[in-house]
Amino acid sequence: MMNYARDRTEPPREPAPAVEARALTVVRGDRTVLRGLGFTVEPGRITGLLGPSGCGKSTLMRAVVGTQAKVTGTLDVLGHPAGHPALRPRVGYVTQAPSVYTDLTVRQNLDYFAAVLRPGRRHRDARGEAVTRAIDDVDLASHTDALAGTLSGGQRSRVSLAVALLGTPELLVLDEPTVGLDPVLRRDLWHLFHTLAAERGTTILVSSHVMDEAERCHRLLLMREGEILADDTPAALRARTGSDTVEAAFLHLVDEASATATRQEATR
Repeated sequence: MMNYARDRTEPPREPAPAVEARALTVVRGDRTVLRGLGFTVEPGRITGLLGPSGCGKSTLMRAVVGTQAKVTGTLDVLGHPAGHPALRPRVGYVTQAPSVYTDLTVRQNLDYFAAVLRPGRRHRDARGEAVTRAIDDVDLASHTDALAGTLSGGQRSRVSLAVALLGTPELLVLDEPTVGLDPVLRRDLWHLFHTLAAERGTTILVSSHVMDEAERCHRLLLMREGEILADDTPAALRARTGSDTVEAAFLHLVDEASATATRQEATR
């Protein structure tokens, strides 16, 4: 009897999500900040988290990196529960406020954080290479010896991004990294994000309230008032709503959600 099982070609397995949330909820005092969210973030892609200020974007990002209190539901990151110790060297996080020491130079800041990430004398050469690479990544080689306190706000933000890149993270979580930056620097940072995703396979979750940045993402999570209105590609969202831009699509979805809520309220 012939064994046909060996001749069967199994379909390729879908890669596991970099982030997977189910019924994710955060309550702060008497306010529910995140309302039972369910979504996935694809590995090696740029996922944009877009919505107006105060909609819960920063809370969601803190939950992903494991620093948010009072989180219920399920939130898995790179195969572990969010905040698991094994994730520390695998996840880079950049907050809205630059996290640098103003009395240290750019290289001294990077040297310090590299030593924290990779302790031990035997790793000194590797640390130096990582520092140089991160400085080059964010285009600050000409400011290596400048005190962080003398840099512009945009330059300090780039130092914070360089710190996050030190460990070559598999997941990079960026909370509104382009706020207050000039158009040229915004363009250069988005070019870097796409390079990281395409060449290093880095998964990037980036938040913004600037809708024109949505077009630069592979996929979008559109948020409003602690809920996800849509989870799709920019092109699919425009097609679904018959809109020319993601901003118009977002406004269409907001109006649609408001109308649904009004009807539900009227039937109670």
